[in-house]
Amino acid sequence: MSFFKRLKDKLVGNPAEEEKVVEINEEEVAEQKLDDATEPAQIEAVIDEGEEVEETSVTDSPIETENPVVIENQEQQEVQEVAIVEEPVKEKKPSAWSITQKFKAGLEKTRNSFTSKVNDLVARYRKVDEDFFEELEDLLLQADVGFETVMELMDKLRFEVQRKNIKDTNGIQTIISEKLVEIYEQGEEDLIDLNMQPQGELTVILFVGVNGVGKTTTIGKLAHRLKSQGKTVVLAAGDTFRAGAIDQLQVWGDRVGCEVIKQSEGSDPAAVMYDAIHAAKNRKADVLICDTAGRLQNKVNLMNELEKVHRVISREVPNAPHEVLLALDATTGQNALVQAQTFKEATNVTGIVLTKLDGTAKGGIVLAIRNKLHIPVKFIGLGEKMDDLQPFDAERYVYGLFADGLDKELQNSED
Repeated sequence: MSFFKRLKDKLVGNPAEEEKVVEINEEEVAEQKLDDATEPAQIEAVIDEGEEVEETSVTDSPIETENPVVIENQEQQEVQEVAIVEEPVKEKKPSAWSITQKFKAGLEKTRNSFTSKVNDLVARYRKVDEDFFEELEDLLLQADVGFETVMELMDKLRFEVQRKNIKDTNGIQTIISEKLVEIYEQGEEDLIDLNMQPQGELTVILFVGVNGVGKTTTIGKLAHRLKSQGKTVVLAAGDTFRAGAIDQLQVWGDRVGCEVIKQSEGSDPAAVMYDAIHAAKNRKADVLICDTAGRLQNKVNLMNELEKVHRVISREVPNAPHEVLLALDATTGQNALVQAQTFKEATNVTGIVLTKLDGTAKGGIVLAIRNKLHIPVKFIGLGEKMDDLQPFDAERYVYGLFADGLDKELQNSED
């Protein structure tokens, strides 16, 4: 499948899938009609009972004998209207386009600073030559794409330009986009999927990260996301050292509707995890999300603490934690890469959650983390709303970087 075809399917959805949804909806509509046929009869029975009560206390009149018919007709119409209104609400899900727009809006700052410069570069250079590649290289480095990633991209671009005998800069943004996606994915699939356990078994997700990166907020948003999927979620307040951390998690627990297992400030985090695991098992919860302290002042203490927490969790739940998610602040740029390296040494990080991506002009850090540390970015924060935590998608991400130029090229590639 061509890059354009894949990108368009991501942006607006697959028509074939939409047809399947329509077929399912038609069957549900038929079933709904059968339900509607029985509901008015039940409503009529209730109305008749009410009328009998009224007849015992009020004298009969011609007007009253006509009212039940009018009421019944009104009730039937209201039931049908409710069925018509409620049916699409039940099936309401974020469309492919609405998700794509979140990426576009969330990467606006990076796009305005980075892509505008790329557009200027393309406008100034009508031919693709070595000077063009050198300036493009500088722009990518300024966006914190990372030195190794930029060098790999430049090699791929030079090879592609030579292979296709490309002379001018028309369509060069498409080639850049395609190669960035290739570099990120590197032939791997299902990078964003969480390692969820089968139904009836507890999934344990451990969150790590330094203070101030939005870790607790991200835990709340992920809990909301899992709850919207029908899962029962319990939170463990394992950050017992930072002042206010337990209360902050409790606020999110109340907001999302999740129980928070906690102890007093200064308690042993491993003890909190022990209590939380047993509480989650007793409540037959599907997911336990564990918060941890984010101290980097003393790397040895951090590693010892995380090792102890990990040991307690794995003893109580075999093969747990099933995910170790590292929260990183995208606005810190290359510092986020340093933090990722430190935590990778301290614990087995299985995925990155990149927060505050909407607040930085250095969104290229996503590519640097993936390419240098070989850790997938599983979620990104694209805003402050509850549903602004989105699974990372390389193609939508690259579209968010080059949206203005790609929109024009997508319109010219209907074939």
